[in-house]
Amino acid sequence: MNILIALLAAFFIANLLGYGGGPASIPLMYQEVVDRYHWLTNTEFSKMLALGNALPGPIATKIAAYVGYDIGGWVGLLVAMFATVVPSAVALILLLKLLQRHRQSKVVKGMTLLVQPVIAIMMVILTWEMGRDSVVSLGVIQTVGIGLISLVAMTKFKVHPAILISIAFAYGGLVVPHI
Repeated sequence: MNILIALLAAFFIANLLGYGGGPASIPLMYQEVVDRYHWLTNTEFSKMLALGNALPGPIATKIAAYVGYDIGGWVGLLVAMFATVVPSAVALILLLKLLQRHRQSKVVKGMTLLVQPVIAIMMVILTWEMGRDSVVSLGVIQTVGIGLISLVAMTKFKVHPAILISIAFAYGGLVVPHI
């Protein structure tokens, strides 16, 4: 029962504070899942995140489903999913009503703008940690090469990120099976 309470608390907190949706919640989930409760290692979280990004749908629910099931079976999956979806749904309903009343307020506009740099820094830290694992696993040359190819493909050739994720997923499974 304690594990279910921990799952509920971890995903509720991460998704309650994850302003902006899944991408903003990922570093918070990482903090809970890897650093606080040690349910997954950094490498396991990175692999799970890569797989989750290759699948359709919101990333936060996929992380919750994976970790919840891994830790607590079907009941754990349901608890983690509940804790992931409910804060967003309730907050959305309440905030939309509040924002409708105060949408021209300088305070509301300022709060929204000031949260963005915090989220950006959280994403940079997560990227740094996952990049470090990639360098350890693949080496600097492959990591930088894959990153540069992806950057050029997305910016110059407008290749959809899902296609690049699928290609990288296949490359990792077929070409680099020793990892």
